[in-house]
Amino acid sequence: MSNALLAITLVWGFIFLYAIMASMDFGAGFWAMTYIKKEETNATKIANSYLSPTWEVTNTFVVGLVIAIYSLFPGAVFPIGVALIVPASLILVLLCIRSAFLVFSHSVDKYEKALTYISGLTGLIIPGLLISVLPITHLGFVEGVRGNEELNLSKLFTSPNEYAFVGFGIMSTLFLSSLLLSDYSKQADEMKAYKIYRRDAMITGPLMLVMALLVMLTLKNEANWIYQGMMENSALLFVSLVFFIISGIALYLPYFSKQVKGMPRLAVIAIIIQYLIGSYVYGIAHLPYIIYPNVTILSGFTDPTSFRAVFATYIVGFAILVPGFYYFWSIFMKDQRRKFKRRQMSN
Repeated sequence: MSNALLAITLVWGFIFLYAIMASMDFGAGFWAMTYIKKEETNATKIANSYLSPTWEVTNTFVVGLVIAIYSLFPGAVFPIGVALIVPASLILVLLCIRSAFLVFSHSVDKYEKALTYISGLTGLIIPGLLISVLPITHLGFVEGVRGNEELNLSKLFTSPNEYAFVGFGIMSTLFLSSLLLSDYSKQADEMKAYKIYRRDAMITGPLMLVMALLVMLTLKNEANWIYQGMMENSALLFVSLVFFIISGIALYLPYFSKQVKGMPRLAVIAIIIQYLIGSYVYGIAHLPYIIYPNVTILSGFTDPTSFRAVFATYIVGFAILVPGFYYFWSIFMKDQRRKFKRRQMSN
């Protein structure tokens, strides 16, 4: 494996981890808003108890991603900035608003309802904006010579593939978050909330699959080069579909009683594997381009000496952070369940 391929694999790893964690985080905000008036189910309380402090951990991956791109592919920084200028500007504004309300909600109770609505709205908008960057990179919307690139907004806003990706991003967010919250609710022994989130996962899952098919159809018409690249790994796409089916079946399996069905933990694991395989197929098909057709991984790559230093730093960082994040996640989930149960007992 070449140095450039190792570097882009590292960057894609950051993107995948952030996509999964952010989808669960943003989706939890939307579900909290959706069920805010159904207090008897505790669905909103379940979602709000998950929201913080996971947002802090999630945003850590954004910092790592930006540093990785800047240090490993300095020649691609300007074109990537052009591609990101519209969606990233909107995302930063929305993230600032959302983060401010998350902070204030811990100190002033009257902000709690406002936080719920802000988290709900951004939970739909931000994922769509995030994934909208992908069509920009493979449809050739960044035009011009090196150093003078511009984003063709007219093509961007009239592209069916762009809207298919936005729809896929939104439905993926709702599906992943409902799966996680169903597992979270079950562990907290909140069966009413569990049944609601399980039902939401059973609805949004098929809708997500429909949007994925629309993505493939629009890719075939607008970016046939990447569609053909993905079809070369059609066997992996089939395996990805199998894991999606496993995730769906897991929601119907008996667990510990006939009254409560579903194994959401198995469904979450299966769907993460499915997304991992699907993102791998897309990423391989996207190579060698970072931004089609002008910027490749070789043209934007840093010098070998800098790469070795940066890559070694990231390996050490991952060796420290990944176990730390896993430990945080396990402690946080258990602690939040205990806190949620104590609040219920006090009420």
